[in-house]
Amino acid sequence: MSQGQFYNLQEGMLSLPQMVKTIIHYISEAPNEDYNVVVGCDSSSEESPVFPVVVVVRRIGKGGRFFIKRIRFSSDQKKFYNIHSRILQEVYLSCQVALDLKEKLLPALEKADSQSHCQFRYIHADIGGDKETQGMIKEVVNLIKGNGFEAKIKPESYAASTIADRFT
Repeated sequence: MSQGQFYNLQEGMLSLPQMVKTIIHYISEAPNEDYNVVVGCDSSSEESPVFPVVVVVRRIGKGGRFFIKRIRFSSDQKKFYNIHSRILQEVYLSCQVALDLKEKLLPALEKADSQSHCQFRYIHADIGGDKETQGMIKEVVNLIKGNGFEAKIKPESYAASTIADRFT
C-alpha cells in the first residue's frame, strides 16, 4: 500500500513521507490548535471501481487539509460484483492507509513535540445511510476496531461520504 502517491491541492503529488512532512508543517503553523487526522474511502459503483482514499487533517474549528490517493484494480486483478465486497475493500484500504500513515506520523509528531494536540483515532466508513449498507454496520465497525481505530459512519463520516465521494 505504501507505493503510489497522494495528491494535495496545495502541494501536488506527494509520497507518504512527503505527506507526513506536509502534515507536520501544517500543524507547526498553529501548534496550539487541536487537530484530528481521519482516513476514509469511497468507491464508484462499477465492476472495476475507483477507490479514492482520503486523509483529512482538520484544525478543529478552523478548516483543514486533505490528501487523496486514487486506487483502481485492473479487471483481471479484482472484480467487485456487489456492494458488500466494495464496502469491505473501501474499509480495508482505509485501514491500510491509516496504519501506514500512523506508523510514520506518530513518531514525526513526537519528534516535533506536536502529538498532544493531534488525535488519530477515526476511520470514516461510507455506510449506514441506506438500507443496502445497514446490515454491514457491525461487520465494518468491528473490522475498523480490529485495526486499532474507531469507526464513524453516516452521517458523521464526512471523509468517506463527502470528500472521497467527490473523487469517485
